Amino acid sequence: MASTDARRVNSAATGTLEQALAHATHLLERDPALAAEQALEILRVAAGHPAALRLLAAARSAQGDHAGAIGILEPLVRRQPAWAPAALELGLALGRVGRGRDAVAALRQAVAVDARLPQAWRALADQLLALGEAAAADDAYGEHVRRATDDPHLMGIAAALAGDRLPEAEAMLRAHLKAAPTDVAAIRMFAELAARLGRNEDALHLLARCLELAPGFHEARHNYALLLHRNNQPEQALAEIGRLLAVEPDHPGYRNLKAVVLCRIGDYEPAIAIYADLLERHPDQAKVWMSYGHALKTTGRLAQAVAAYRRSLALQPSFGEVWWSLANLKTFRFQAQDLAQMRAQLARPDLAEEDRLHLEFAMGKALEDQDEYADSFRHYARGNAIRRAQLHYRAEDTSARVRHIRARYTREFFRSRSGMGSGARDPIFIVGLPRSGSTLIEQILSSHSQVEGTMELPEITSITRLLRGQGGPDSALPYHDALAALDGEGLRALGEHYLAATRIHRKTGAPRFIDKMPNNFMHLGLIHLILPNAVLIDARRHPLACGFSGFKQHFARGQSFSYSLEDLGRYYRDYVALMAHFDAVLPGRVHRVFYERMVEDTEGEVRRLLDHCGLPFEEGCLRFFENDRPVRTASSEQVRRPIYREGVEHWRHYAPWLGPLEQALGPVLQSYPDVPEELQGN
Repeated sequence: MASTDARRVNSAATGTLEQALAHATHLLERDPALAAEQALEILRVAAGHPAALRLLAAARSAQGDHAGAIGILEPLVRRQPAWAPAALELGLALGRVGRGRDAVAALRQAVAVDARLPQAWRALADQLLALGEAAAADDAYGEHVRRATDDPHLMGIAAALAGDRLPEAEAMLRAHLKAAPTDVAAIRMFAELAARLGRNEDALHLLARCLELAPGFHEARHNYALLLHRNNQPEQALAEIGRLLAVEPDHPGYRNLKAVVLCRIGDYEPAIAIYADLLERHPDQAKVWMSYGHALKTTGRLAQAVAAYRRSLALQPSFGEVWWSLANLKTFRFQAQDLAQMRAQLARPDLAEEDRLHLEFAMGKALEDQDEYADSFRHYARGNAIRRAQLHYRAEDTSARVRHIRARYTREFFRSRSGMGSGARDPIFIVGLPRSGSTLIEQILSSHSQVEGTMELPEITSITRLLRGQGGPDSALPYHDALAALDGEGLRALGEHYLAATRIHRKTGAPRFIDKMPNNFMHLGLIHLILPNAVLIDARRHPLACGFSGFKQHFARGQSFSYSLEDLGRYYRDYVALMAHFDAVLPGRVHRVFYERMVEDTEGEVRRLLDHCGLPFEEGCLRFFENDRPVRTASSEQVRRPIYREGVEHWRHYAPWLGPLEQALGPVLQSYPDVPEELQGN
């Protein structure tokens, strides 16, 4: 017997036929059996009604009766050849019973009648791919992507993404992809969502799947290349960019990304050539002028870098990152008109937060150079406050992490794993805090004929991520748990993995190379286990000099502790405690270079440094400032000059405002350069 919902059609109170069809369509998703009943009631009133027949067929198919659906749809499509929705429904049903060729014919008929049906293009691509016609499937997926803007459901998801309503967007995408798992437009959107949530591995897998289905989906490949770059996979990123450029060799976005990746691996000359050509063709790109300036600065072309930065500011005077890039040259001095311009921008109520924080740091440096220390500190403090509010750093998390490492990595822990890991002697790790003199040490060592300076390499951090993926779900710190579970072969494999991943950064053939990632001091246990013959150097500087130098530096990424004087003091204290621990459990393993001693006795410190590295003394190491290699850090211009003593005591100009830093440092400050007894390792 027909249900109450179905019998409503026969009642004069039910409204129009269109309302009945709408009600039945609504039922289709949640109760296809009831939708079929209503469709039959409509057909009793309006025999042969095309929309009711299509609805009935869809309901039959939803209940698994695909043959019944085809029996309704084939005659309907013959009678209504110009009605695309019927041909689409027939194609879907034919595909479900394995009649691929017939499905393709029906779906081609649907898109020939109405090309604006993204679902029809996607279904056609699926069928073609199943038949082994990859090129035709790729074309159909491409049409699906182009027509996806007409899909109201995808438009709703896009609106949720644009509005930063990520949980809502994720729920919608999961539901959509459950029903349409090959919707490459939706897969790409899901990858974007995953990347925004920090789930980079998920995003990479989604984009790889997207490109497996639709190799010609160039927007997805561009996303994939960008994410590979951000995930520290430059070789793979360049391969994807190469595929894009093979199709569109002059595409400015693809070429710009290639230049970015080339800079990332130290191939600055071809990157600079790309930037120069891009800017000749597209001179109004403020961001590209900035990137060009960065590459020029890194290769020591200071005047050209300044000119590029000024071209960027001429196009976009509010571009705070460029103002900071000029300040970050360290040897650059702002002119009076520059200060007036920066003040005018800071006075704008509509200035973007990112521009404001960069301008505050730039103004701090400009006023510092004019000896206006009180005003300089106020600007530094404002910039730090903005950045600190954007971050989620907790000093206690770092302290807990250090306590865990000190408890786990004992003498016995290392003794039981002695002789494991890769035997390679290539790497020289320089660790410590940022702004501690590590770039100076790198410049000295890289002036030796047997040593190549690279950059702050992210490979150790990548290995910790790899280990986290292997850690147990119940572990608070799965990276350390996973590392402890490895046998000798596993440790050796990780060491070889590091060497392979860093090879792309080595350009000269020198037998030794430097990894100057300062934060690697947190991973000395890992480094020692996987590369027991690597050299470990700790760069250390007076805690107030190092702390304030970090406070006035806006880092591109990764130094979340540096935007509060209290956080800086606690971080420095934790760093000293951890290094003291490794001194105790691995005696003599780490060579420490104090910046102040390097300034006072450069030759003596250089000789001791080279001895620790097992390198013969070379005079070139004392003339490190003549080394014209690319330098990426904030000290790039300073290390191109002889050592200057003025920097040792410069922090004293700001002493009246450093109380929170002094208090947080506690006994570490009073004991420097020694380690207070309560922090010494055991």
